[in-house]
Amino acid sequence: MTLLYTEVEEELRASVRDLLADRCGPGAVLRRVESATPYDMDLWKTLAHQVGAAGLLVPEEHGGAGASAREVAVVLEELGRAVAPLPFLTSSVLATSALLGSGDELLGALADGEVTAALVVPFAVSPYRFAETVTVRDGALSGQVRAVAGADVADVLLVPADGGLYAVGAADATVEVVPSLDLTRPIGTVTLSSAPGRRIEGAGGDDVRRALLAGAGLLASEQLGVAEWCFDTTLAYIRERHQFARPVGSFQAIKHRMADLWLDVVRARAAARNAANLLAEAADPAAAGERDDRGDELAVAVAKSWCSEVALHVAEESVQLHGGIGMTWEHPVHLYLKRAKAGQIALGTPGAHRDAVAVLADLPGPVA
Repeated sequence: MTLLYTEVEEELRASVRDLLADRCGPGAVLRRVESATPYDMDLWKTLAHQVGAAGLLVPEEHGGAGASAREVAVVLEELGRAVAPLPFLTSSVLATSALLGSGDELLGALADGEVTAALVVPFAVSPYRFAETVTVRDGALSGQVRAVAGADVADVLLVPADGGLYAVGAADATVEVVPSLDLTRPIGTVTLSSAPGRRIEGAGGDDVRRALLAGAGLLASEQLGVAEWCFDTTLAYIRERHQFARPVGSFQAIKHRMADLWLDVVRARAAARNAANLLAEAADPAAAGERDDRGDELAVAVAKSWCSEVALHVAEESVQLHGGIGMTWEHPVHLYLKRAKAGQIALGTPGAHRDAVAVLADLPGPVA
């Protein structure tokens, strides 16, 4: 195992970062979230077609890149650094992961980015407490699911129901966008009223749970990107901002706070990379039947619980250390704070994942 980035991963990072720097700067993101269309679907098509990000997890036989969770984690780091309003996590990670075991033809459409999908589960759902809320009768689906991320820009909705997974066209469902703390990732209420659906052969509840676990583990990499941007931006600011004829960063109290934040970010990088690496190994057919899935789940739980709190803490400190400018709408740090808080809640709270750590690591509970 190595947690270091490979040459291929660094090249992928450079491609994504250059594209985002050109098309997704802080000013562009702020303008987007103030408009009626927060998602930048033109940028999404460029990322999918030119960089090939949409099909990273899709096997080559289905038109994808046949890459692994490690490469996906690198992309998510960069998207987190830019708080990019793109459906990568919801379509290329969650929805795609739920389909991988089935080999469904939809994978090919998702790989080239022409079609986006959303897994119809609440974005705050815990992988350890997932339950279906949609019913099926005569092939038609009915029910309502709240707080679904990516549903408003999805062409296909993947709905867990009746122990399986159904593909429903977006035109056959109603999606009502509701206020979201994270302005760059809208959520919506999905309502199905006798909507026709196609049952995806070979996909079921276990695939949905694995997709949620993989999504939680890879969301940690996005949170790492958020924390890195907040730290780097704050460091640059306190070097330039002067008080009493001295840089703010030269004061001992500020130095200590920044040193603590740096350590938190370094630890977050180790946890996120470990989760991505083990998820990549778990998906390797050559290792099938030779690995203990408990180790992968433990790494995911550790990464999500730790990175969630680090991203939020670093973002909060970034607002504080920016002083007055950090409290303004024009400065983008508030977008990172909101993404960090929404990400902390998404796909299982830190508490839910710490509970999972206790079970997976066989840690005894407190004695009454």
